[in-house]
Amino acid sequence: MTLTTEPTTLDELRGRAWNIRRRIVDVCANPQGGHLGGSLSLVEVLTALYFDVMRVDPALPDDPDRDIFLLSKGHAAIGLYCTLAERGYFDVDELTRYAETGSRLMGHPTRDVPGVEMPTGSLGHGPALALGFALAAKLSGSPQKTYVALGDGETQEGSVWEAAMGAAGLRLDNLVAVVDRNGLQLTGDTEEICPLEPVADRWRSFGWAVREVPGQDMAAVREALASAPWEPGRPSVLVARTTKGAGVPFVAGKPKSHYVAFGERQHARALSALRRAAEQGGAPQRPNAGGGGADD
Repeated sequence: MTLTTEPTTLDELRGRAWNIRRRIVDVCANPQGGHLGGSLSLVEVLTALYFDVMRVDPALPDDPDRDIFLLSKGHAAIGLYCTLAERGYFDVDELTRYAETGSRLMGHPTRDVPGVEMPTGSLGHGPALALGFALAAKLSGSPQKTYVALGDGETQEGSVWEAAMGAAGLRLDNLVAVVDRNGLQLTGDTEEICPLEPVADRWRSFGWAVREVPGQDMAAVREALASAPWEPGRPSVLVARTTKGAGVPFVAGKPKSHYVAFGERQHARALSALRRAAEQGGAPQRPNAGGGGADD
């Protein structure tokens, strides 16, 4: 089978993104709650990849020529699950069983879930796994591309930079990383805990082609991901300047968005905010001009 992407308009992508956001909020209204903030910040990236950029087929999740996506920041599994359900990998009704005893939808993604390539969430390991997939594709002559999403706080792990150095040395231009630069990790601001800036220059110094975009701007995210690789012989990294908790104003850009269990009133308030923003047709707004991301 030859996998192809389906033409998708920006309006269609934005609609999918709002659906996914709503599903994430619904999941985090379950009694056990979930990792809300870093799931919401990554929505535009996941939507662009699964509905426009990657060559995948939910009916054939193990097609040998499929493109690969790895969620290195595995605690944002809810975002990935909601995207996979929206894309048709499994029934959306299954999302209501997230984290229940016996459910395959665990707090971190596992291979039991259709569309999940590897169990992830031990931070810093995803880039090395992605390097392996990309190298295998190069050696076999496959057209497959590999995409990996990292939290920005996650890049405080030394293993990230070992993989970055190796991927550049192997000239893996079929590898695309996305840094979810939302500025927050579990215990606070990344720049106060372990400064990361200048993020783009750090990746360039390791031999990667780099672009930076507003991470909640669907048009910018889509164009950047669809046009990779940006330089022959170099892996690509997209620094997506996002907002943790994007779309839910009363938690957006705040550390408390990291893990949330919405009560009934908060759930209704969050859904109302999403509905108003979707009707206005805009992207979730950054609460301030500050940059930065998270291990989330």
